[in-house]
Amino acid sequence: MSLIDLLLLAAALGIDCLVVSFSQGLIFKNNRIKNSLSLAFTMGLFQGFMPVIGYIGTNSLYKLLAPFSKWIVFGIFFALGMKFILDSFNKKEEDFQCIGFKCLMGLGLATSIDALVSGASLKLTNTSLLLSTLIIGMISFLMSIIGFWSGNYLKSMPSKYLEISGGIILILLAVKSLF
Repeated sequence: MSLIDLLLLAAALGIDCLVVSFSQGLIFKNNRIKNSLSLAFTMGLFQGFMPVIGYIGTNSLYKLLAPFSKWIVFGIFFALGMKFILDSFNKKEEDFQCIGFKCLMGLGLATSIDALVSGASLKLTNTSLLLSTLIIGMISFLMSIIGFWSGNYLKSMPSKYLEISGGIILILLAVKSLF
């Protein structure tokens, strides 16, 4: 795989990170720098690490997860999206955030299933694993930062609508994962 191909792969894998981070950026009001970095670090780490698993376990792991990968991603994104929408109708404290450990791990896993599968293609094309993971992780990190701050910039809308928008984005991403 050429460097251009690897950059294109990294950009394609990073799109999910950008969209998820955008939806998170819409609703965050406090500790934005810390939260954007936590989210981006998690996205970059998962996107960079999952190809390693796919690379190492090309045949066995892929065969186990492939039949369910769409449904795993769908379930995680759909559940998070519904949580955002339902929480928008509940009275709550002003600093609703989904940045806890479980949420970050769920978002990282959901966005990186494709990266897991891409690890097989890296192995089959004899592409450097170290270079691939660094490029994929860094591009995903940068796309997450861009997504978060783009969403954060649109905060002039009322909070309830922002949370519903973030939930809808996650649900649309869930539906997209089925195709």
